[in-house]
Amino acid sequence: MTGTGARESSVDRIRQRVEEKAARRAAAAKAAAAAPPADEPDRLPPDTPAPDRMPGIDAASPTGIPLRGWKQIVKRAWAENNADNMPIIAGGVAFFGFLAIFPALIALISIYGLVASPEQAAEQVEELTAGLPTEAQSLISDQVTAVTENAGGALTLSLIISIVAALWSASGGVNNLVKAVNIAYDEVETRNFVKLRALSVALTLGAVVFVVLTIGLVAVVPIVLDALPLGGLGTVLAEVARWVGLLAVVAGSLAILYRVAPDRDAPRFRWVSLGSIVVTVVWALVSLGFTLYVNNFGSYDKTYGAIAGVIVLMLWLYLTCYLVLLGAEINAETEHQTAVDTTGGDPEPMGVRGAVVADTLPDKPEPEKGDSDPTRKNAAP
Repeated sequence: MTGTGARESSVDRIRQRVEEKAARRAAAAKAAAAAPPADEPDRLPPDTPAPDRMPGIDAASPTGIPLRGWKQIVKRAWAENNADNMPIIAGGVAFFGFLAIFPALIALISIYGLVASPEQAAEQVEELTAGLPTEAQSLISDQVTAVTENAGGALTLSLIISIVAALWSASGGVNNLVKAVNIAYDEVETRNFVKLRALSVALTLGAVVFVVLTIGLVAVVPIVLDALPLGGLGTVLAEVARWVGLLAVVAGSLAILYRVAPDRDAPRFRWVSLGSIVVTVVWALVSLGFTLYVNNFGSYDKTYGAIAGVIVLMLWLYLTCYLVLLGAEINAETEHQTAVDTTGGDPEPMGVRGAVVADTLPDKPEPEKGDSDPTRKNAAP
């Protein structure tokens, strides 16, 4: 009986969450019908909280939000992260991401093999994964070796078909990430299958470009630096610039994901950039700590034996996906902190901006303990 009651309460909790989000969308639709004229985009709802209760409500960019406002954003983002079950969703995204990794490697090596030998491509991919735990490196290295044994350097019909098939398979993992980012922004997916899949394939191609740029920063730039007479200090500064450039590429890629993935009127880049930078820095530190732990203190090989590499790679992917989705929650609540239009194009009044977090304000600037939906949103009347 106890187990049955627990299951029923979980189902009720999910149903309540769905109903609350449906109520938000209905409120936003009602607000759109009663929105101020388009020539009055700065007119705020009559019940807008005062700046002392919601600091940053008149901010035109994230940097205009004071520290007290950021405390509210972080608290709401963390509460919304738990209410949206992001720890569980990140696990699902990580699983499909794991399935997408090796088709993506096939596509990457096949494309890169057109301008370089597949062996060179494989060597640089292995250098790129040098920061991963040893077990994960070995798993990827074995798969890369298997791919290069069958790769060719000429653009043939079979190669084109294999690249398209690999990209299609890899886009399945990206497609699930797009859906998860939609949840973080409280948006409902309305794009049809073709449009959604095309977006996923485009993002997958973008990921391939990202990896190529990363390979350049990790594997090619050091060779160039060694050939230049920079001296000791110059070499250190160049190395620092190289890693800063790598983190900038990661942050820029995340900003693009946060901007184009949700089914909404796209936010301006400044409203997705700050969260991307924060997530990138945290991800780098977490990845470093995880690698040090697995290589020096973990005993995954003893516990899991032959599948230790799979487990370690899955755990790293889980941490990565969780942080990416947490960054989406932070960006969403950052937009939610201001009544100023955060979407692209000409400023529009609240209620007709085509984005839940841009069209509504939090009912409670700071979540209270025990709230079923800590960031329940009221639309502009």
